[in-house]
Amino acid sequence: MTRSRMVGLGVLAGSILVAPALLSFSTASELLIFGLAAAAAYPVIGVGGLFSFGQAALFGIGGYTGGWLMAHAALPLLWPLLAGAAAAGLFATAMGAMCVRRSSIYFIMLTFAFNQLVYYAIYSWRGVTGGQDGLADIARPARLLPYLPGVNLDRPVNFYVLVAVIVFGCFLLLLRIVDSPLGRVLDAAKQNARRAAAIGYDIHRAQTLAFALSGVFSGIAGVLYAMLYWIMPIDAVAWVNSGNLVFMVLIGGLGSIFGAPIGAAVFILLQDSLSLVWDRWPLLFGLIVIGVVLFLQGGVLELGGMLRPALRRASGADAP
Repeated sequence: MTRSRMVGLGVLAGSILVAPALLSFSTASELLIFGLAAAAAYPVIGVGGLFSFGQAALFGIGGYTGGWLMAHAALPLLWPLLAGAAAAGLFATAMGAMCVRRSSIYFIMLTFAFNQLVYYAIYSWRGVTGGQDGLADIARPARLLPYLPGVNLDRPVNFYVLVAVIVFGCFLLLLRIVDSPLGRVLDAAKQNARRAAAIGYDIHRAQTLAFALSGVFSGIAGVLYAMLYWIMPIDAVAWVNSGNLVFMVLIGGLGSIFGAPIGAAVFILLQDSLSLVWDRWPLLFGLIVIGVVLFLQGGVLELGGMLRPALRRASGADAP
């Protein structure tokens, strides 16, 4: 692992430790959960260059699947997590296999259509999903794994520690995926799909696999979100949430997966703070997003790179 990767992981771990001292446990947990959802979208959006507007469907399928199990069965947490990850991963595989056959605006519209399909299926299946009211009465499991003593996850600190461990572990796996041969094939397809196919890479297979893996980790994030507020709202599956996840990746920067959790944190904190300033806060937020896209094409990570030389000069690190 490179030095920059080690530094990035250290900063991420430090941020996880410090967050509860600056924010409420609920807000800090939400930042981690959406950080994982944005990181799950990164192999598709950032590495593969496929701007999927179906990520909310994967997030929601995981949340509703795991949430339903937690609401109706007293199972250890392992099973709702696995069920949510599997359901979202299977749907993502089917969605990816169809969508990667098209490119550009056609690809975007197909992913949007899949997202709307899931949304209206959940909206209509009221007896199971709660319809417009969302899936309520979700109980946090008393045990994490079978045959182990119970843990009181209703305590905010316990729940935050659980979320932090799961998110950090999933991020390590996603980092490994991005650095794997699969990540290199996805990047090659983004640069020049025809040339990558001509030298023997199965582009569509790699992109479909990226969708499947994105679905698995998005599903895990969805299950954690359902546990966070004891409810899975239908708004989490709306296409607007897919757009939010795309914006999180863009704000953080497409150059590194470490930008995804940063973009998620910036997005949520800006959203919460601006909504307190002005009722029409989306206008201000939109201007900020436009500014990032126009002037910081590398996202917030590019801003850090621009500041690093100035900090080095100020500290005298470059002095002879």
